[in-house]
This record gives sequence, C-alpha cells and structure tokens, in this order.
Amino acid sequence: MNATSPVSLAPRAVTQVLRGMPASDGAGVKLTRVIGQPRLPDLDPFLLLDEFGTDKAEDYIAGFPEHPHRGFETVTYMLDGRMRHKDNHGHEGVLEPGAVQWMTAGRGIVHSEMPEQREGRMRGFQLWMNLPARDKMAPPNYQEFGGEKIPQVQTAGLGVKVIAGEYGGAVGPVKQPATDPVYMDVRLDAGVEFALPVPAGHSAFVYVYEGAVNIGVSREAATIDAQTLAVLGDGGEVRIAGRAPVSRAILVAGRPLREPVARYGPFVMNTREELQQAFADYQAGRF
Repeated sequence: MNATSPVSLAPRAVTQVLRGMPASDGAGVKLTRVIGQPRLPDLDPFLLLDEFGTDKAEDYIAGFPEHPHRGFETVTYMLDGRMRHKDNHGHEGVLEPGAVQWMTAGRGIVHSEMPEQREGRMRGFQLWMNLPARDKMAPPNYQEFGGEKIPQVQTAGLGVKVIAGEYGGAVGPVKQPATDPVYMDVRLDAGVEFALPVPAGHSAFVYVYEGAVNIGVSREAATIDAQTLAVLGDGGEVRIAGRAPVSRAILVAGRPLREPVARYGPFVMNTREELQQAFADYQAGRF
C-alpha cells in the first residue's frame, strides 16, 4: 500500500479523554500526573507524563535531589524557568526555556534536577519512555538541545516546534530507532488546522496545555480543553484545529514495544528478577 493511499492516511480518532491528577515527586515538587495515574497507567511505550507549571517558588524550589534510574528514558521539555541537571557520570548542565533533554538511563544513572532560580515561573513536561529489553542495560546517554537547536515551522496562525519526527521539511534533532518517536509542540490560532502523518501502529496522544482544540475531522472531531489528554486510535494522520484564540498542545507518538513491564519506583525492567537486581546493583554502588 503506498503512503498516499486514503487508508494509510486515515485520520486518527480520539479513544480516551482524561485530565491529570495532582501529584508530588522529588522533594515535594507539585505537578500534574497525566500518564501513570489509575485511569491511564501507561500507553506503550509511554510510562509517565507529568506537567509542572507554577509561579510559586514553594511548589518547585525543593527540586528533585539525587535519585537513580534504570531501564528507560526520561524526556524533559522546558517551557519556562531554568533547571540544573547533574549526574554521577560527570554530566552537568542547565535546561533553559525551550530546551529538551532526552536522557537514556540504560543500565543505571544517579542524577539530580534542581531549580536554577528562587522565584518566577517554572513550567514544562517530563515524559518517561520505555526501552526494549535489548537496550535496558546499554550505557547511559544524553540527547540535549537548547531551544535554539529545536527547528520551528511558522505559517499563518500556526507554529510547530519539531523535537522528534518531521514536519514541513524540518527534522527534529532527537533520534531513537527503538521507538521511532514523534514529539511536536504545536501553537494554533482559532480555526487554523494542523495535519501530521504519523506511522500506523504507533501509540499517540495529544495533551492540550493552553486553549482548546478539535481533534479529528468534521462531525467526528472531539473537542479537547486545556489540561486534558486525548489518547488517539490507530490511523495514518493526526488532525488538530484550534478553537480558542490561541491554543498550544504537545503531540507525541511512538512505536509500542509489546514487551512485559516490571516496574517499581525509578526502575523499569522486564521481569521481577531484573527489578531485584536493579535494587541490589544500586545499593551496592554499581550505577
């Protein structure tokens, strides 16, 4: 079947709509948990999606002190504020507005994420993506890009930041062959439409963080308000239209791994025995 056939580009419909739940993590940072809550424990290969956004320093100032990870990837996308990252492998840096850090924990890393500010707005997302069994014990790795390295496509009433995937000739800097991810930050004026081919079979979601959008086509389109996530069914294309004067959303997709998941706290493996080994290795200082 060719890539332009009507079936392969069938628009994806919304199959589930949910709002995030208040949560806290690290040393008491307040956030909204969207994926990783009872109504949506995961969406293979996505394990967790947190939104953080506040003007109150007391909600974020304690940060995320030193903690371990093994077996998956964390994706941090900063909208506002500055966060310093430091780990036990000698990597250190500051994420500023517009920056993306795609960290592959692999066989093990111990790191901290602490605010580089004591006042002002802190806003962004953290996404956890699973790794296939063959990559869970790979060396830790970073794909880290400042906002100026994220390509943008601008047309009348539409702005797209391409973090992973391709749109309008722009190719996102993040690469991950195992899950072939798509990650876009989309800004829409009212009535403006955005359409993106997404590989059939990929899990996909849209999270609206400002305004409101329609997802789908004509009478079948679903209206999704701010702070709401839409899980998308299968198909070859995602279509989004702005409903508010200005709307912003992240569109994320990835190839499912379809592997067993053994998960506890900061470790995500395939079996209970591998989880127990992860704890033993961390306690023995082997990260």
